[in-house]
Parts: sequence; C-alpha cells; structure tokens
Amino acid sequence: MKREDLGDLTAFLMVAREQSFTRAAARLGTSQSALSHTIRRLEERLGIRLLTRTTRKVSVTDAGERLLARLVPAMSEIEAGLAELTEFKDKPAGTIRITTSEHAATTLIWPALETLLPDYPEVHVELSLNNGFVDIVADRFDAGVRLGESVAKDMIAVRIGPELRLAAVAAPAYFECNPAPKTPFDLSRHRCINIRQQSSGGLYSWEFEKDGREVRVRVDGQLTFNASPLIIKAAQAGLGMALIMEDIVAPMLADGSLLRVLEDWCPPFPGYHLYYPSRRQPSAAFALVLEALRNRG
Repeated sequence: MKREDLGDLTAFLMVAREQSFTRAAARLGTSQSALSHTIRRLEERLGIRLLTRTTRKVSVTDAGERLLARLVPAMSEIEAGLAELTEFKDKPAGTIRITTSEHAATTLIWPALETLLPDYPEVHVELSLNNGFVDIVADRFDAGVRLGESVAKDMIAVRIGPELRLAAVAAPAYFECNPAPKTPFDLSRHRCINIRQQSSGGLYSWEFEKDGREVRVRVDGQLTFNASPLIIKAAQAGLGMALIMEDIVAPMLADGSLLRVLEDWCPPFPGYHLYYPSRRQPSAAFALVLEALRNRG
C-alpha cells in the first residue's frame, strides 16, 4: 500500500461516517475542496465510484459498502494498536469513549470516574448517552454499557452493576380515583405514561414476569417521554402510572410520594455489563477504567 492510500482511505471512511463532506472536512481539519479532491483521486485510482453525492446528502455505493466492511475493522485494529502505546508511558493516558444509557452513567459510571480521574489527569473519558443499540466498532467507541441480556455474543462482557428491578408506580392521588391493578392485564383500564425508545422510535411495551410467565403490555395515556426525570414528575403529579427502574424511584417510595403496585410481577434481571470487542487488546487507560467499574459490580 502506498502512503497516500492510507490517507485517502481515512478520508473516505470519515465522509462515509458523517455522510457529509462539510462535517468530514471539519473532523479531519482540512477544507471541503481538498477533501473532495482526495475522494475523487481515490475513486480514479480504483476506477470505481465509492460515494454518491446529492445536494443534501452523501451516500455510499455498493462498492463503497464493500470497502467499508473491510476498512472499519482494519482501522479499528490500527487505532487499538496506537492506543496500546500509552502503556509505555509512566502513567495511563489517552481518551476512552464509552456509549451508555443515562441510568448506567448516573448510577454506576460517574461515581466510579469521580473517584478515579483525579489521580490520573492524563486519562480522558467521553460518555455518549444513548439507550439504543450502538455498533461500537463502526462508531469508534472503546466500549459500551448495556444490560447483560442485550450484549452481543462476540463481545467480552464484564459485569459492572447489581441485578435490577422495574417498579410500576403512581401517586397516591391517582390511586384515590383508580383502583390499583392486580395483574398487568388490568393496565388496559389505566392511564399510563409511555416511553419512546430511542433506537427504534417505537413505544416500549411494559414487561412483566411471574412464575416463568412473561407478559408484554402496550399501555395508553396522555403522555410519552424518553427520559426518566419527566416520567417521574408526571407520575408524582398524578397523571398516570409509570414503569421505571426501582432504584430511581426508591426515594419517592420511601417518602410516600409514589406508591408501588404489581411488585410480584417485577422480578430481578441481569444488570449492566461493560462490553468491548474480543479481538481488541485493552490499553492501560482502558484497563484502569474497566477495573474501577468492575469493582462496582
């Protein structure tokens, strides 16, 4: 491979990821015209078109998709190899990028980082909050944090948190006007606060289980949110029932501002795991962060 090939391939990968010459040029620290020339030169050298350009969007051709399938893992290996060089320094250093949910970031990751990072000023951490599925290899994350049951099989997964439970709750004022449900099937007669899923855009079906029987219920109500703080506020205001992580509403259950129902239908389930590609050799900085999170499991 010629030296210019690597640079041209890097430019192509960035344009494909950003789907925009303007954003890709900004990420690469070059001009849009220079980047366009680089891509055109690569396409001429290969004798095939890799990108389709319109006034609004840049998309990848079938040939470009085939090249990306080879290029993304190769570039990830190169980046991992460069990250490993930080092990030769006196202290761990470098940036660790983690995709995680807001709940895991707040309850597990931040408490660990708050204690760890003051002693390691050369270690930088970027948290990207996203409740949906993320391809950590394609999106250049070092690791992801998700519930244990949703981690891909080809990843190394490390438990970093305890088992979790959901809690079906509502304000006392709500139950003064509405009889408490005895089973999940009673929810069809209740106003509920829906949850919009970030990954699919659909509404979350409330999940319950009892004696090995799993039940999913589609609920209805006036309100739909994709963030737990607003769900809690709406439930406390008596605007409907909510299904939310038990640890988030524990203070409200303790002070009586929320009441819990269907507790026997909400068993524990596997908690959060940190996962990363099995072929990647962790850097010293990554190993440090991993160990800090593992200790909270």
